Amino acid sequence: MTSLAAPTRVRTRAPGKINVFLSVGALQDDGYHDVATAYQAVSLFEDVVAEPADDFSVTFTGSIDTASVPVDGTNLAIRAARMVAEAAGYTGGVRLTIEKRVPVAGGMGGGSADAAATLLAVDTLWGTALGRDELLRIAARLGADVPFAFAGGTAVGTGRGDELSPALAKGEFRWVLALSDDGLSTPEVYRALDAHRDRYRADITPAPSMPVVESNVLQALRAGDPELLADCLHNDLQAPAMRLQPELARTLELGEKSGALAGLVSGSGPTVAFLVADRDSALEVQVALSAAGFVAVRATGPVHGARVVH
Repeated sequence: MTSLAAPTRVRTRAPGKINVFLSVGALQDDGYHDVATAYQAVSLFEDVVAEPADDFSVTFTGSIDTASVPVDGTNLAIRAARMVAEAAGYTGGVRLTIEKRVPVAGGMGGGSADAAATLLAVDTLWGTALGRDELLRIAARLGADVPFAFAGGTAVGTGRGDELSPALAKGEFRWVLALSDDGLSTPEVYRALDAHRDRYRADITPAPSMPVVESNVLQALRAGDPELLADCLHNDLQAPAMRLQPELARTLELGEKSGALAGLVSGSGPTVAFLVADRDSALEVQVALSAAGFVAVRATGPVHGARVVH
C-alpha cells in the first residue's frame, strides 16, 4: 500500500468582486448594517502560496502597494490560517506569500480573497480535509465578503453579506476597472452614509429595514444582457464614497463618456467599475482612462471562487 506525500507547496487563487447592486439597511444596535447585494466575482485574482513553517507569516509580491497591510496576527490571511489550524487541531504553521492584483482598500474584497485562498491553501497543505462546509463557516467568521470570495460566481448576499444564495448568470460580462492610489476605509464610508441619513432624515427615503436585491437586477443577470444590467446598477455606498473622494465623480463621467454602458463605485470604493458592451468597448474605455492618468484594467465575470491552481 502506498501513501501520497504531503505537499510542500500549494498555490491557490481567489477572485476580487464587484457589487453590481448594494442596498444598505439602517444602522443596528450592534453597530452593523443589514445589506442586500448582488456579487459578481471577476477575473482580478489574488494568488496565495502556502509552504510549511513552524510559525505563521505573510509576505506580499506584485505591483499593488501593500504598505498599509499588516503582516502580524491581525492580517486576515494569517487569521484564516490560524482558524483552520485551531479547527483541525493542527500544531504547525505556514509561510504565506500573496501575489496581490486586487487593490488594497479598493472596495473589491482583496483582503477577503486573500483569506478565502488561504483557507483552501492551508487545508490542502496540511491535509486537514475540513471540507467545504466547514471552510465556509470559518470564512463567515472572518468577514462578510470572505464566503463569496471562496464560492465565486454570482450570488445574492444578505445579512451582513455573508448569507449567500447562488444567482443564475448567463454568459460573460465585461468590465473596465479604474483603480485609485488612495484607498477608502469601509467603516468610514458607512459612517458617512449614516451621518448623511441622520442629517437629512426628513428629506430622503428612509433606509430599508429589510433591504432586498431588486428583481430587475436578477433578471438582467439571468439574461446575460449588459445593457439591462447597466440600467439597474446601484450602490448605496457610492454617494458617501464620492463625498469622501469627490474626484470619483470625474472618473465616472469620463468612463461613461468614453463608451461604458454605466459605471458605479465598487463596494465601499474607491475602485470604479465600468460595465461595457463588448471587447472593443472595453479597450476604448481602458485607453481613455489610461490617457487621463488612471490605472485601468479589464476584467470579466463571473469567474470561479477559490481553487488550487498548482
